[in-house]
Amino acid sequence: MFLEKHLASVAADVLQKALSLDESPNALLRGTQDPKFGDYQVNGVIALAKKAGKNPRELAEPVAQALAERPEIAKAEVAGPGFVNLTLDAAWIGGVLSSMLGDAKLGVDPVAKKETVVVDFSSPNIAKQMHVGHLRSTILGASLVKLLRFVGHEVIGDNHLGDWGTQFGLLIVGMREYGDEAALAGDALVELERVYKLSSKRAKEDEAFAAEARAELAKLQQGDADNRAMWQKFVATTRTTLDRIYDRLGVTFDEWLGESAYDARLGGVVELLLEKGLAREDEGAICVFWNELAEKGLEVPKRLAKQKEPFIVRKKDGAFLYSTSDLATIQYRRERWNADRGVYVVGTPQSLHFEQLFALAHLLGETMRLEHVAFGSVLGKDGRPKKTREGETETLASLLDEAEERALQSIREKAEEGGLRIPEDEWPAAAKILGIGAVKYADLMQNRTTDYRFDWDKLISFKGNASPYLQYMYARVRSVLQKGDVAYEGFASTLAPEEPAELALARTLLRFPDVVARAAEDSTPHVLADHLFAVASEFSRFWTECPVLESEQRQSRLGLCVLTGRQLEVGLGLLGIEVIERM
Repeated sequence: MFLEKHLASVAADVLQKALSLDESPNALLRGTQDPKFGDYQVNGVIALAKKAGKNPRELAEPVAQALAERPEIAKAEVAGPGFVNLTLDAAWIGGVLSSMLGDAKLGVDPVAKKETVVVDFSSPNIAKQMHVGHLRSTILGASLVKLLRFVGHEVIGDNHLGDWGTQFGLLIVGMREYGDEAALAGDALVELERVYKLSSKRAKEDEAFAAEARAELAKLQQGDADNRAMWQKFVATTRTTLDRIYDRLGVTFDEWLGESAYDARLGGVVELLLEKGLAREDEGAICVFWNELAEKGLEVPKRLAKQKEPFIVRKKDGAFLYSTSDLATIQYRRERWNADRGVYVVGTPQSLHFEQLFALAHLLGETMRLEHVAFGSVLGKDGRPKKTREGETETLASLLDEAEERALQSIREKAEEGGLRIPEDEWPAAAKILGIGAVKYADLMQNRTTDYRFDWDKLISFKGNASPYLQYMYARVRSVLQKGDVAYEGFASTLAPEEPAELALARTLLRFPDVVARAAEDSTPHVLADHLFAVASEFSRFWTECPVLESEQRQSRLGLCVLTGRQLEVGLGLLGIEVIERM
């Protein structure tokens, strides 16, 4: 059950009946800022009173009286200029949580309208190592796939690889000039990056070399067998390395449709834009001029309507751009999957590109809901883009190596203090789960639109808002169940929270369905991370203040423990983070 939706409906119904309204109003339900004022606040009376020219507090009194009679509400009080503060009924909370305990989805109802959603994420370039800049797209996109599926959507996760374009002409001539087959067989991406840097530098200084690269690219695009074979080798060797990274991260894709998959469609996209009068030739290039389209009366976003710079879809040398490829991709996703929604998990610097892409797609008649899930940068402690000590962009593989090493060191220190129950032979496996989970959580707990500072000390911590702390709380739940010889799977009980710490935990657990639904719809995994930290924090207080196994309320409190464990396990799973059974 979605709590806020249910309570808003209850409040709207009460408002309509108590005030004899013709239509159901907006109750304007909000969570209270301070728990001492209750759990929720109904603000709709004030707007209704203003419209009727009446005193809002006088209107609020009969509303509060009627709300107090509802089984969901223990207390309804008029406050301020006419708010109605609501305190939820403990018995009602217990009943909802008891139902949640027996539900595999923990109370998360399927969405009212199921959609087919394509999530475009990670998208590294062929012949280049993944670096720390790919971290956010990869783990944020993977989490969104899980969240959207959990609430009932049909989801296709697509890794839109950068596997086509100018760089391959440089790589082909570069491998013939500078390549080392032994090095390629050893660490392919390191060798390909070395060759590409040498080729790119020379092309800037040597026009004959640059012309040769362009000629080889043209041969590749025309299907030359030798060049195709080299290109396929570049792709295959890169895939091998990428698969190792994704395996470490626990990330999978339904499709690996790179830019090359749409090459045959690009000419048709340009012709369609010309045919519909959305693009025109300018100095040999084919461009979309937003200010001209706005002057024609077409629906163009205000920011674009003022822009004189064109959106180029074909350069004067005949080469296509990301704009063309991305339009072809949208067409393909509509044709193949009849997608209702396209989600692009790409950094904030590309915001203008996606605003233009989406506007042009809609002018072409595309009805798919297109969303740019933008995100900020990963910064070092100095507040600058994270790099190695040598000033190079840090590879994702080296970042994950360090995460596991630091997690192992943390486990070793905890074991020496006597604070861990993990057998020594399980330390490496636990270090992988803790280290990778810590990296993911540190990213996903942030509002994705902001930059954040990467801090190893805060990241791998068994205290505070960090993944190891949440995993430790999950392990504590499993520990108490083990001591009580209580089954975790299939546990059922009637929950009846009474003590303040019980009720605080119960009220927090009650919000899980709303949080998951919001995180999925708004592409904001951080709201789920916030909830999990709140659950862990309230459980810690509950654990301290409320005996479980020796209590007369044993079954109810065990139910709170199990529900805490399941929300932590399922919630962390939706963030792509594994749990450890014992610590």
